[in-house]
Amino acid sequence: MFARSFVRSTLSASRRFGLRNYATMFGDHCPLVLTPAQLQTLKETHHDPEQTDLVVLDASWHMPNSPRKGAAEFLQVHLPSARFIDLDEVAAPHPFSLPHMMPPPQTFADACSRLGISSSTHVVIYDSHGVFSSPRALYMFRAFGHHRSSILDGGLPGWLAHGGDTEDGEANIMVRSRYNPPTLNSAMVKDYDQIVANSQVDPTKEPNAFYILDARAKGRFLGKDPEPRPGLSSGHMPYAISLPFNAFLETYTVPESVASKVVRPGGQEGPYTYTRLRSTQGILDALEDALGPERTQEVLQGKRQIVTSCGSGMTASILWLGLKLLGVERVGLYDESWMGYAMRPESKIVKGE
Repeated sequence: MFARSFVRSTLSASRRFGLRNYATMFGDHCPLVLTPAQLQTLKETHHDPEQTDLVVLDASWHMPNSPRKGAAEFLQVHLPSARFIDLDEVAAPHPFSLPHMMPPPQTFADACSRLGISSSTHVVIYDSHGVFSSPRALYMFRAFGHHRSSILDGGLPGWLAHGGDTEDGEANIMVRSRYNPPTLNSAMVKDYDQIVANSQVDPTKEPNAFYILDARAKGRFLGKDPEPRPGLSSGHMPYAISLPFNAFLETYTVPESVASKVVRPGGQEGPYTYTRLRSTQGILDALEDALGPERTQEVLQGKRQIVTSCGSGMTASILWLGLKLLGVERVGLYDESWMGYAMRPESKIVKGE
């Protein structure tokens, strides 16, 4: 009962700001999520390319075993005046060569400067899947205290379905900025030692332990299906809870009348499908299905910290975003995720439930 009344109050607050249900306000009142219509309105009021108060970023990323490349597809089609951010380049080096790890503050600042982003810029991030890698970029911006940041719900295909214009070719960055190295909110980023220490206690008996939500597919979580990275064991961390990231998403199709006239990234064929975030109520329902009502109340009330994980830290950000949209404050992300955990021979791997 508490969980549902909490969400109702969140929705009421959102409506006062004139935003869609899931666009919970955060920090200085930039929404976590924008609709295509809202972005169009923003672009109409921030049309001067010499200004840096609005920057649109394409943060498209694809699995290593996919032939698709975000940077190459950006050249084919992107939102007007958009710039491309490579999440694997704006990252920290890792001894296991793990991709897209949270970058050092200077690396983040240098990337923002190159992209024409200042500390006051409203950064709107999208990807070519709909909602897939853009939440990871949003998580990075928010972890560095850049609260004027949002994702575009539905990404590039959602923009096209809305009738939005596109461009091709290189980004035209007319203004470089000066972005000072920010301070990382370390509470948002969990490391291996913290995960191991937490996995040694039963969270049902230790109130200070945090819950771990695993965003990978259920078969990988159970150890029945292989990992996409060759040689990496599947399974899960002790006491982790399965919540596949697509439980927070819905699939839509670009109308054929639009799809037949637009450039599709990667030369996709067939129905042009994409993902969008579920409503706040849908996200809450998925969370309750995974955690149960009592543990969900603990999380919503701030009595229990919750940490998201996945294969490499990418789709864990979708769970992170969904939790933030529900108003959860104590939420972090295991940056290395399953790759970093399972690559260490000393890690305890659980198979089955």
